[in-house]
Amino acid sequence: MTEAQPTLQAALSQELKHELKLTRRLLERVPTEQFSWQPHPKSMKLGTLASHMANLVGYLEMSMAGPETDLAITKMPDSPTSTDEVLRRFDVNGENIHKALEQLDDTMLHSVWSLRRGEQVFMTMPRAAVARTLVLNHLIHHRGQLSVYLRLLDIPVPAIYGGSADEAPQR
Repeated sequence: MTEAQPTLQAALSQELKHELKLTRRLLERVPTEQFSWQPHPKSMKLGTLASHMANLVGYLEMSMAGPETDLAITKMPDSPTSTDEVLRRFDVNGENIHKALEQLDDTMLHSVWSLRRGEQVFMTMPRAAVARTLVLNHLIHHRGQLSVYLRLLDIPVPAIYGGSADEAPQR
């Protein structure tokens, strides 16, 4: 008897759940009083980075609303101004993305979505690529940045993949 292959939706859902848990542990450590701190004038401010991470989790859900999203007419949420607001936004977007993924089948994940602002098209890709590239990989990229920011601020960095200098690996 051959074991059934997991669907793309199931695999993405499982991976997303794991990555969101790791990311939340990092966001919890962002101090509100340091939101305006930035390691370099060309770098994002700490609060801007944390807010961006909380918001980008919503891009998969946004991609499922139709064949394209036009940022010229889509109202983006205001940036959170505290760690509690960042965590609330991240949690809501995380719950919404899981609910949205439950509604998708692999056919929908292979269908194409575009992100634009008016006539300018930024990207066109299958929704599975939105989940992997625009959400997961993008989130992991910024999680790396955020862990460096926390290190520079002498805030203990949580274990992510394996231990950190401040924490043993999670079991």
